[in-house]
Amino acid sequence: MLVLKGAQLIDGTGGNPIKDAAIVIDGKRIKQVGVAGQVDYPADAQVIDMAGCTLMPGMTDCHVHLMAQNVLSFHNPRVAAFEVTPEMYQMYGLLHAQMMFEMGFTTIRDLGWIVYSGVLTKQMLAVREAINYGLIAGPRLLVAGWAVNTGSHLDIILIGNAPRNLAEYGDSPWELRKQVRTNLRMHCDLIKTCASGGGGTDKESPDIRNMTQEELNAIVEESHYFRKPVSCHCFTPEAQKMSVLAGVDTIEHCVFTDDEALDMMKEANKPVIPTLQHRSDRAIECRRRVGTSQFTLDKMKGLQPFTKETFMRLHRKGIKIAMGTDMQIDAEMASNAHELEIYVNYGMTPMEAILTTTKNAAEALWLDKDLGTLEAGKLADVLVVDGNPLDDIKILQERQKIRMVMKEGRVFVDRRAGQEKYVIHDQSWGWKIF
Repeated sequence: MLVLKGAQLIDGTGGNPIKDAAIVIDGKRIKQVGVAGQVDYPADAQVIDMAGCTLMPGMTDCHVHLMAQNVLSFHNPRVAAFEVTPEMYQMYGLLHAQMMFEMGFTTIRDLGWIVYSGVLTKQMLAVREAINYGLIAGPRLLVAGWAVNTGSHLDIILIGNAPRNLAEYGDSPWELRKQVRTNLRMHCDLIKTCASGGGGTDKESPDIRNMTQEELNAIVEESHYFRKPVSCHCFTPEAQKMSVLAGVDTIEHCVFTDDEALDMMKEANKPVIPTLQHRSDRAIECRRRVGTSQFTLDKMKGLQPFTKETFMRLHRKGIKIAMGTDMQIDAEMASNAHELEIYVNYGMTPMEAILTTTKNAAEALWLDKDLGTLEAGKLADVLVVDGNPLDDIKILQERQKIRMVMKEGRVFVDRRAGQEKYVIHDQSWGWKIF
């Protein structure tokens, strides 16, 4: 049995922090949470006293593309799209997952990556399985399979005239049903699809409709038959309305919206994943460094006022927001907690922001039975932070402030002097651009 003590505990429910707190952990699960002097544990229990630190649930990023050739590791993403092999992308996926893990993200939902050889679903599934089997250390991964059609946003991410695996596209309800079945046969955790254009390319307008209502309905219905959720890329109010009507489980981005879409999302209690960091000044500068066209940089900058306005409207409306960054080529991998700083800058309290990456995220991903809060019976995914993120949300971005990371009762990261333990070697953080 393990007892973890701290100056305070944020349990993820939104209630007041517990001062002088302790978590009693039995195996993988939490047995008791409370004030240190009032919890019960045997005399031979291992006690870890993290004086001055905050205990909180491990964080979740609901929207990441782990296999992207991140700006820290390749100078030109367009060249990398052809020079990097699928096997090397898989190595990126593993390392990026481990980097995020060391920064306190114990759960990551990976929404896929596409290259000349096709969607790299099998590669990411292998990383997930290697972690689950205990072959390598890493966070809990939820891996998406894609159900997309010709000319959609997820198709034209590829460089123009790039070779494509045509077997991975569907252009009718029944073809898309087959895409869902094929992906779920590989044991994907969810299905990712796309109802509107996007902002990261110079080939499309965000308001382009990607599929018909009938096609989207078929994807969701088929996924739900297999008891798997659906994530849908939705830049526009029209796409958001289509997603609500189809029964999509999480709505991604929401760059633009309107009153009708907001009312529909609120009524249906649909979680929104805002992904604001992807269009932040930090992300734009990363893109600039790797040679992204000025047209695309201007497009990303031009979307910022709309993302801010929409986020503030979502927040005021009381729509559930779950944290997601759309981390990929930009910004720096493992800087995901910057998303929470943006939420606070746009009107959330620090506690509300923390809930987006804990309780709300777990509910959005159908994991709230086991994760998202520090309560008796739940899995012991615990993050120990040096300081108080309720006073300064930015400390969640500081590597040395992340003192300990625990997943399912096991300590994977420990930055206490004399107790150092890491998932990856420190040299991996000092990459040179290839």
